Amino acid sequence: MSPMGTDETYRRIYATVRAIPRGRVATYGQIADLAGMPRRARLVGRALQVLEDDQPVPWHRVLRAGGRIAFTRGTSQYREQRARLSEEGVVFDGDRIDLARYGWSDALDRILWGPPGERER
Repeated sequence: MSPMGTDETYRRIYATVRAIPRGRVATYGQIADLAGMPRRARLVGRALQVLEDDQPVPWHRVLRAGGRIAFTRGTSQYREQRARLSEEGVVFDGDRIDLARYGWSDALDRILWGPPGERER
C-alpha cells in the first residue's frame, strides 16, 4: 500500500486508465472523476508514477488538463509518451493535443457496458 493511496484506490485508477481506447487521451482530472475521486488529479499522477513496468496500463494516454504531456519536454519520458501517442494516431499541434478531437468520452462506454473498469473488476 502506498502512503498516498490504498491498493483499492490505485486499482480503480488503473482500471479507469485501461478503459481509455487506443487513439484517445484523457486528463488526470478526468481519470480521477471517473474513478470516483473528484479533485484528486495528483493522486492519479502518483499512481501512474509508481506503476510497475509489467502492468498493462496505458499510462501514456493520460495528459495534463491543457492537452499537454506532463513530463518536461526533451526528457526520455516525454519522448516515449509522445512516440506512443503518435503510434496510435494521435496528432500533436506543437506540444498540445486537441482534446476536443482526441479526448476520450466514456459516455458510450457507460451506456453500453456500465462504468469504466467494471469489466476488469
